[in-house]
Amino acid sequence: MTPYLHDGRQEATSRRRERARAALREALASGEPVSVSGIARRAGLDRSFFYRHSDLLQEIQAAETQTHAEDGHGVTTASLQADLANANDRNSRLTARIRQLEEALSRALGERAWRESGLGAPTDIHALQERITQLEQHNADLTAELSEREEDLVAARAANRQLMATLNARS
Repeated sequence: MTPYLHDGRQEATSRRRERARAALREALASGEPVSVSGIARRAGLDRSFFYRHSDLLQEIQAAETQTHAEDGHGVTTASLQADLANANDRNSRLTARIRQLEEALSRALGERAWRESGLGAPTDIHALQERITQLEQHNADLTAELSEREEDLVAARAANRQLMATLNARS
């Protein structure tokens, strides 16, 4: 960058800084509320100019705090930031609570749909367990009876073979 451009840029920045300070003095003198947006508007500058020049930003914030303290409103940047932090915390808590309630509602609706569909467990489980016990006993009885009949059949076949062998031996 040439020295002329550099010097020109510095002069333009100095003029903008002076316009910003003059706008701040005018706002304080007229008793208007002080804010970065208000001073930027009054000075004909962009707000980003103040964020690039932290000393000007600090002056505006100090004046803003001072005017609020003098007015007795008690609203400062720090109090607004604290309110914002509290609101964000409350929002997080409410979001978590909503999630819990949605899960509980989903479970309740799912259980209700399961019961109403007939696919769910019947209300009289004890009676069904007794019926299962009865059927298991009946099955055991039938298995024992089948075993006895198989033994009788084996014995009858053995007797039949013996009789056939005796008859064949006589002929």
